Amino acid sequence: MKFTKMQGAGNDYVYVNCFEETVLDPQAAAIYVSDRHLGVGADGLVLICPSETADVKMRMFNTDGSEGAMCGNAIRCVGKYAYDHGLVSDTSITVETLGGIKRLDMETENGRVTWACVDMGIPEVTSGVPEPIEVCGENKEFVGISVGNPHAVYFCQDIDSLKLEEIGPYYENHSRFPGRVNSEFVQVVDRGHIRMRVWERGSGETLACGTGATAGTVASILRGYTDSQVTVSLRGGDLVITWNRETGHVFMAGPAVEVFHGDIEVK
Repeated sequence: MKFTKMQGAGNDYVYVNCFEETVLDPQAAAIYVSDRHLGVGADGLVLICPSETADVKMRMFNTDGSEGAMCGNAIRCVGKYAYDHGLVSDTSITVETLGGIKRLDMETENGRVTWACVDMGIPEVTSGVPEPIEVCGENKEFVGISVGNPHAVYFCQDIDSLKLEEIGPYYENHSRFPGRVNSEFVQVVDRGHIRMRVWERGSGETLACGTGATAGTVASILRGYTDSQVTVSLRGGDLVITWNRETGHVFMAGPAVEVFHGDIEVK
């Protein structure tokens, strides 16, 4: 199987061009290629497929093989791959996902995409603002946001001190979220800047999460902590999130980087 390793703000995936390749068991393939010791090493597997309703279709699988509805960093890289490799000819395209059809506007340099802005759609508030919750015997508060996939946003004074490897699974698998949940831990710097760490369901802590950054920004605005445009600093880099309160749409902008190509025998 031919693949391309790509990353957006450090959120890295193995991408397969399914216009040319066939992946018979994407769940098993995702587990295999994601292993950072025995496989390629990634936060998951992304299939770039033909679509009947958009320019291309994205299917995203986490490191545990579960299929995700949407990934903001991955979709920027899908757009870059599609343009750089001739699957599309326009820098404004649509991408079909399980979380709906998303529109991308891309910027190029020397004929290759370097930056992309994604219309993430209208976020849905799925909790109280905030809603109390008990995790690991401690009383917490979260804001529930759906951006095509579910997120719970928690505000903290110091995200660097969090031991996410220990506590992350308890947040992900809390009984409040029967389908599991992505958990964002946000530290507000000022009205235009937040810092964030994320525990993604099915993958654990990742260097960045585009839908998580979107949810974290929306929650920050709803709580009155920030203005409508926010720079989100994640461990893998920065994303810029803008919430247009008139239309309700949220836009996420950030880099898309191709790392290397390769071939791997999928078991």
